[in-house]
Amino acid sequence: MPRLLLLVPTSSYRIGDFLKAAQATGAEVVVGVGKGAGTALPGDGAFSVDFSNHNVGVTQIADYAVLHPLDAIVAVDEGPTLLAARASQALGLAHNKPDSIEAAGNKRRLREVLSAAGLPQAQFEVLPIDGPARTRVAFPCVVKPLAMSASRGVIRADDQRAFEVAFSRTAAIVRSEDPNLRSPTSRALLVESFVPGVEVALEGLLVNGTLKTLAIFDKPDPLDGPYFEETIYVTPSRLDQEKQKVVQRAAAQAVAAVGLHSGPIHAEIRLDGTDAYVLEVAARSIGGLCGRALRFGTGLSLEEIIVRHALGQTVETNREDRAAGVMMIPIPAAGCLDYVDGLAEAQFTPGIHEVTISIPRGEIVVPLPEGNRYLGFILARGDTPDAVEDSLRAAHRCLRFGISAPQSAPPVGSTDPER
Repeated sequence: MPRLLLLVPTSSYRIGDFLKAAQATGAEVVVGVGKGAGTALPGDGAFSVDFSNHNVGVTQIADYAVLHPLDAIVAVDEGPTLLAARASQALGLAHNKPDSIEAAGNKRRLREVLSAAGLPQAQFEVLPIDGPARTRVAFPCVVKPLAMSASRGVIRADDQRAFEVAFSRTAAIVRSEDPNLRSPTSRALLVESFVPGVEVALEGLLVNGTLKTLAIFDKPDPLDGPYFEETIYVTPSRLDQEKQKVVQRAAAQAVAAVGLHSGPIHAEIRLDGTDAYVLEVAARSIGGLCGRALRFGTGLSLEEIIVRHALGQTVETNREDRAAGVMMIPIPAAGCLDYVDGLAEAQFTPGIHEVTISIPRGEIVVPLPEGNRYLGFILARGDTPDAVEDSLRAAHRCLRFGISAPQSAPPVGSTDPER
């Protein structure tokens, strides 16, 4: 029986889906738990791993593998992807090169790598976080942290005054996570020209260096700033076939330039006329509960595709025929989440198969750009992408959120880690 190690971040939404997928393969499942993960994970099949110090984490995994040999290591969400690669390398397991994982996870390195490969890129520069808020990039431009995800800290600026405000605000968000700027990625911010156009997401699987497209998601809500909160994803894409080929070609060129070779990838791409600009390519699958929108072959989940691939099993990567989509429920205001009404109405909206509120009542909620999580997820299926989008919007209109002002303003970065 093969043995699989799942590396689980402290507050991942996805542990249940990955455990179910791993158990469906017949493998023995072991969970490497990040410090402070609580008690929601199985005790007998779990051990603590230091995610912050990779030398320690790799040693812990290697020590475990001496008595319990591992056949594959899978990172649940982005946080442990680099640790998974380094541990797999140490144990001689299939893996992406750690340098490639680092390049994908660092917006500066990604821009440099893609530029060196000759791929279309926005004009960009990197500014020290303690330096003056002056840029040579033409307006409108976008300020970004080097290492955060889920659009956290990403702010558009249309003129110098707005740029100064955006730079200061993004810098504060970075400092909230790393006050002493110990990480090299905390010491600078990326500034790049704003790329107009249609944005899509590509979900893929790399098999021996070849990219297999699992789904292309449309993002029907405009993402023009000043913040870039994603809401609705719908697949199959309504782009014409030629534009979809352009998207797939750009994603394949990007992962090849970065050096990724195996496993899931998630890419964010903008189409400006005939050019495709790769905004992000990550060595992970889509986050949150969004993966539940996808089904393959005879009903395989996205997580089962990932696990079976990691174990060296042949997988069916053709998506089901029906259209599907997800809405990441945005946080409308900062404060304390007092109540959620209309949940039953939303769940019984035609086309909806799941509505999950992922933040408990009584918790502080913070919208983007400071926040890094959503109120929950709405999932839908239908005969057409348009029908799916309509169902998602109708279900969202049913929901009403009571958010009261906190006694004092929540500190920047007071929410859970991105999941």
